[in-house]
Amino acid sequence: MLQEMRKYSKSKLANVLLGILALSFVSWGAGSWMYGNTDTSVAKVGGVAIDQQDFRRDYANMVRNEANRRGEATLSPEEAKQLKIADAVLDQKVNSLAIDNVVHKLGLTASDAQVVAMIHRIPAFSGLTGQFDRATFQKTIERIGYTEQGFIELMRADTARIQLIQAIEGGFRVPGGYAKLLYTYLAEARAADYIVVDAKSLGTIPTPSDAVLQAFVQAHANAFSTPEYRDVTYAYLTPEDVAPTVKVTDEQIKQAYDEAKDTYNVPEKRDVQQLNFTSEAAAKAAAEKAKTGFDQLTNEKGEKPVTQSAMSPVDLDPAISKVVFALPKDGISQPLKTPAGAYAIFKVTAITPGISKSLDSVKDEIRTKLAQELAVAKLTDVSNAYTDASSGGMSMADAAKKVGMKSGRVNAMDANGFAPDGQKAAAPDDQEFRNIAFHAEAGEEGDPQQTSKGAIYVALVNSVTAPKVKPLDQVRDKALAAWTEVERARLLKKKAQDLAAEANREKSLDNAAKSIGASVQKSPRLTRQTNDDTFSDALVASLFAAKPGETVQGPKGKSGDYIVARVTGIAHPQVPDKGPGLLALVQGLSGQVGSTVTESYVAEQKAVQKVTYNRKNLDSAAGGGAEAQ
Repeated sequence: MLQEMRKYSKSKLANVLLGILALSFVSWGAGSWMYGNTDTSVAKVGGVAIDQQDFRRDYANMVRNEANRRGEATLSPEEAKQLKIADAVLDQKVNSLAIDNVVHKLGLTASDAQVVAMIHRIPAFSGLTGQFDRATFQKTIERIGYTEQGFIELMRADTARIQLIQAIEGGFRVPGGYAKLLYTYLAEARAADYIVVDAKSLGTIPTPSDAVLQAFVQAHANAFSTPEYRDVTYAYLTPEDVAPTVKVTDEQIKQAYDEAKDTYNVPEKRDVQQLNFTSEAAAKAAAEKAKTGFDQLTNEKGEKPVTQSAMSPVDLDPAISKVVFALPKDGISQPLKTPAGAYAIFKVTAITPGISKSLDSVKDEIRTKLAQELAVAKLTDVSNAYTDASSGGMSMADAAKKVGMKSGRVNAMDANGFAPDGQKAAAPDDQEFRNIAFHAEAGEEGDPQQTSKGAIYVALVNSVTAPKVKPLDQVRDKALAAWTEVERARLLKKKAQDLAAEANREKSLDNAAKSIGASVQKSPRLTRQTNDDTFSDALVASLFAAKPGETVQGPKGKSGDYIVARVTGIAHPQVPDKGPGLLALVQGLSGQVGSTVTESYVAEQKAVQKVTYNRKNLDSAAGGGAEAQ
């Protein structure tokens, strides 16, 4: 496809677009026009669908990138959920599509020349010569789940999107005076004297009466109530239930091995840095300096080394490959002649050992995997058969019996699978089953639902027992501890407020410090961005709103203690009145403010176009790791 498109233009516009493309990927994510049907969408923006398959691909790529950043092989579903990766992907795709809908309405597009230029300039697609390499391009986009045509259309949409963003932000210029004022505000620094107000300054907190404690329990009923319980009739079948009926033949195992042979036999791979030179003499001179800092080297054109990741022996010229794959980690080669006639030196920055597994060594692993896949497929057939039987008027128990599913009833189960007596309820111990039961409407038999592990469940909620506040005697210790914590926080805040008022009257912290046995300390340099274990966001905001010599109070980090602080110094940066310095300041701040305008525009478009989410498809694509807005 790239070969069929006309040669790209080397215009200045293409260079400008390339720089913005990188920002576009970071800010808006990789979006494209997707008109999938409702059944496969995870969300819709203005009626246009974000397809589940596209979401799953981008989600997998982000998980892989985060794992690589951490130096890990992969992330568990729980880790991905904690990092809210699914939410980040969903936000990116929704934001992109909101802009794309406007782009489509305005008729904006990108020419073949612009798209090819963009692709050719992406560093990840460069070969050993530093130029665009088709093999590298194909390998890279396949690794992230794109076809060539799909990636080209992705870039076309991204380029068109940039046109709209440029129209919003382009020409946006902050006046010089405003830029100086804004910079002075943002770069201001302050110093303060401060004292720490902790629990020791309060003494003993009196025990509350039962009336006070009962009122506290009522005001925080969720923390002192029984959980919601559900009476659920259910039918289910798991892969383990049908596994004994599944037979995997040696022929199937061999076929699976052959199809995934590249997974079981992977050559050693290396990350290398390469720097090309026109002359051998220049390459030799650089090789002598390489041991003191390869990254700092430049060639005759001022170019720095190019990084090539995950290179296998076949990715390099045979003669070069032989030398590079003989080097140790951090080893540096002597100048080598490239097929293009240049000279290059190489440094090996990482080595990934190869893998070689015979069929016999992985036979049991493949058998288990195939058995699981066949079991899940069989469960899908059982699910369809159950739906047919249920639609024909059979009860849950009869339909389950007919198709070979297990059935049962639990009279009272909470969302974590416990009965009122605190023991595990007599029901399938599967959180996904409980999620199904606690999302179901009472009195309505749901359709069979398949979990991420392949099990199928049908649930009928017979009744719901609402949470009830427990008697005070049952929660007294817990309630007293919680009340004491809240009361301590209230008293600490009041103490800090009183001490700050005293310090402002006396224009000194000395007596305030003496009254609680604290010492006056001096802060480090504080900026509006300071947020650490001592100076919290709230405290810093108060300090920067205060006048010179004024005393304020605020939380001490996240410790629960308080800080009383007096402003002792204010410093403002030198702001250039004219020349390149002022121009750079205006341009930088204009870009930041322009980006904020774009973010506001996207938020407005999402509200106007209306965003809807498909919870079922989201959960299926991300294992329940996304939270629909």
